[in-house]
Amino acid sequence: MSNSDLWLSEQSIFTLLVVHRTENDRIFDYMGLFKKDKLQIIAFNGYGTPDRFYVRGRALEDENIDLGNKGAFKLLINTWKRFETDEIKNTPIRVTIGNHITLLGKTDHEGYYLVNEKVESLSKYINEEGWVKFEISFFDTELKREILNQNSFPGKMLIPSIKSKFGVISDIDDTILHTGVVSSLKWKVIINTIFKRATSRRPLEGAAEFYHLLHQGKTGQEANPIFYVSHSPWNLYRYLELFLTTNNFPKGPILLRSMSSFTRRKRDDKPQKQKEITGILNTYPELSFILIGDSGEKDADIYIEISKLFPNRVKAIYLRSVSDGRRMSRVSNLFSAHKNIPFLMVNKTEEAIAHAKEQGFI
Repeated sequence: MSNSDLWLSEQSIFTLLVVHRTENDRIFDYMGLFKKDKLQIIAFNGYGTPDRFYVRGRALEDENIDLGNKGAFKLLINTWKRFETDEIKNTPIRVTIGNHITLLGKTDHEGYYLVNEKVESLSKYINEEGWVKFEISFFDTELKREILNQNSFPGKMLIPSIKSKFGVISDIDDTILHTGVVSSLKWKVIINTIFKRATSRRPLEGAAEFYHLLHQGKTGQEANPIFYVSHSPWNLYRYLELFLTTNNFPKGPILLRSMSSFTRRKRDDKPQKQKEITGILNTYPELSFILIGDSGEKDADIYIEISKLFPNRVKAIYLRSVSDGRRMSRVSNLFSAHKNIPFLMVNKTEEAIAHAKEQGFI
């Protein structure tokens, strides 16, 4: 089952919630779901260079989603809120870095913004962890709506350390997070995504430890950057961010995709995940990368193509095996035709750690 199938499953539940909105709007109004909410800006953790500022995010009404909620009904309502977003469209936003740098941008018809600007001397704003902190705000003073946080929202952009020897790009679903995309009847996907809190989701055993070892590198001081890339929609950004934080994964940009990309993609378009990975490698031409995914989806195909597009830039590919013999056989056959690409099928994290030590990565 692909992540687009997962999204369709979520959409089916979303439809059940809203299809009778007219006859039930008194109930929803009582719950506060359709009142005028305060405005907010979500800044997705970005990545850049000492002279390039590259940050994305979204301007939305605050739906008051409590990621700590318990109980099936509350979790179902949270899912509905995540996908029934009220975007702040085509409005100007302002980014402030320190006391001297101001950048302007604008949201699109879905409320997303991208600030991609050449900026000199970003290095002086990097903290000890490699992040540039900034504030983002609505620039339109005539929105006539209450804005959260006194119209000041924090964000961070990663600039890899000069000590970094390589980068790591990792999938999320069934690579570090149990999702059950190959489960029978796909019920695990629905249950895990809709009816489980981010703080109660289980990471794959040993994954966080492995990623910290890769982040530290062989010397323990390399601060190798970690990027998390998924086919999931941006609507799940905060959910996934909380999962990674709760389970002590290294901090890194989380790169997802817009809901509209599920329907607008043309047949010959590259998957959004592949576009994001290509963007990362183009941004850091001096770095080689380790790619981590699973054998249950299209990671093998994407990673092989990336290896061809960027010769000698992929140090290793680790694919977690899933309990589906047909899919695993397909992946093994794919790589048998590309023996020059370093590849390991991983049953347990200890195998990947042992291989990384042999190769001198950690």
